[in-house]
Amino acid sequence: MLDRRRLTNTVMTSLTAACAFSVVGILAIILGYIAFQGISSLNWEFLIETPKPVGEGGGIGNAIVGSLILLALASVIGIPLGVAVGTFLSEFGDGWFGSIVRFVADTMIGIPSIVFGVFVYALVVLRQGYFSTLAGSLALALIMIPIVSRTTEEMVRLVPTAMREGALALGAPRWRVTTDIVLPAARAGIATGAMLAVARVLGETAPLLFTAFGSRFYNFYLDEPMASLTVQIYNYAISPFDEWHEKAWAATLVLLAMILGINIAVRFFTRKRF
Repeated sequence: MLDRRRLTNTVMTSLTAACAFSVVGILAIILGYIAFQGISSLNWEFLIETPKPVGEGGGIGNAIVGSLILLALASVIGIPLGVAVGTFLSEFGDGWFGSIVRFVADTMIGIPSIVFGVFVYALVVLRQGYFSTLAGSLALALIMIPIVSRTTEEMVRLVPTAMREGALALGAPRWRVTTDIVLPAARAGIATGAMLAVARVLGETAPLLFTAFGSRFYNFYLDEPMASLTVQIYNYAISPFDEWHEKAWAATLVLLAMILGINIAVRFFTRKRF
C-alpha cells in the first residue's frame, strides 16, 4: 500500500512538472521565435523615426511614445476606479448592490475588447467628429477597470481580519481602517493586478482602430489621432512588403520588451517599498 502511494505521488508530481515545463517551453519558443525574427531590424533609427514609405527606412518612434501616452492616460482613469470598485466589493459589497456590481465586472472581463472600442466610437468619436487620444485612452480604461477591480477585491479579502478588528477596537472609523490599514497591506497584490491590466491593454489593437485610429507623426495632443505600437504592427503585418513584415516582428519584440520592463519595474518597486 505504501509503495502504491509513493508511485502515485511520483507519477502525479511528474505529470504536473511536465505540464509546467510544457507551458514554460511553449512561452520560450514563442518569445525566441519573435526575437529571432525581429532582432535583425532593431536599430536606433527604427526606435526613434516615424514610419516612411517602403525602401526609405523609418521606424516606430511615434508609436512607442503614443502607446506610452495612451497607457498613462488609461491607467490614470482605470486603475484608481478599479481599486475603488474592488475595495467597495470587498469591504462593503455583501448586499444586493455589491452582487450586481460584481456581476457587471465579471461580464465586462469577458466582453471582447472590440465592443469597448465600438462603444466609445459611438459615444465619443461620432459626437466629436474625429478620432482622438482621449477616446483611445477611455476605451482602454474601460478594459482595465473590471480587471483591476476583481483583482483588488481578491487581494483585499486576503488581508487578515485581525488587522481590521484591531484597528476598529482602537476606535478608528471604518473608512480609516480601509485606507490606512487594509489597502497598504494589499498594495503588492493590487499592483500585480494593475500590471495584469496594463499588459492586457498594451497589447490591444481593435479598440484603438475605432478610437485613437493612428498617426504617422509624433503627437502630444489629446484631441488628435494617436499612433500606437499595436496598430502600427497591424499596419506593417497586413502589407504585402517583406520589409514591413520584418518591421512588424521588430515592433512586436519592442512591445514585449515594454511589457516585461513595466512588470519588472513595478515588482521591484513593490518589493522594496511594501
